Amino acid sequence: MPIRLVLADDHPIVLDGLAQLFLSESDFAVVARASNGKEALQAVREHEPDVLVLDLRMPVMDGVAVVREMIRESLPTGVVVLTATEGDDMLEAIELGVRGVVLKDMAPMLLVRAVREVYAGGTWIERGAAAKAVDRLRRRGAAEREMAASLTPRELEVARMIAKGLPNKAVADRLKITEGTAKLHLHHIYEKLGLDGRMALVQYLQSRGIA
Repeated sequence: MPIRLVLADDHPIVLDGLAQLFLSESDFAVVARASNGKEALQAVREHEPDVLVLDLRMPVMDGVAVVREMIRESLPTGVVVLTATEGDDMLEAIELGVRGVVLKDMAPMLLVRAVREVYAGGTWIERGAAAKAVDRLRRRGAAEREMAASLTPRELEVARMIAKGLPNKAVADRLKITEGTAKLHLHHIYEKLGLDGRMALVQYLQSRGIA
């Protein structure tokens, strides 16, 4: 049985190139192509492929959001992400458990090898990407332990949501508290961490790999 693939990239030329690359190998079958994240997710639901080859920078729904939703729905398809740069989205994908990461400037046959490796239950993550992910996780763990010594669990929750850019009302809605209570939590966070406002909190968290 061939390895069944869904290919997702928002550039038609790249998508065609990916299809030709895999179809030139006897052990692959491309069951669907997608030009945005929403299409990719729908194709995975519909075709239940063995592996999704996913560009992280996608319109409508980005690659990380696709991976998050696949986890939420417990979809068993393996994921190999393609990325042009070793940015935060790539690190987030690794932290979510993606087992394949290939940089776009690598040789095409490395992508083929990565897909075979992930299909077989292994991991293929570029060395530099893996090192950065481990370093970020280490820094995040140390920072969260430091913050947990000062903040309550609810305050930590609020801080993380603010770091993701959520306004006070959205924080309140998610936590099922009033907007006034959310603001009070924020005031306590600023006070305990010695910060002078929302922007300072975001910068504080980003510098520690939490945001």
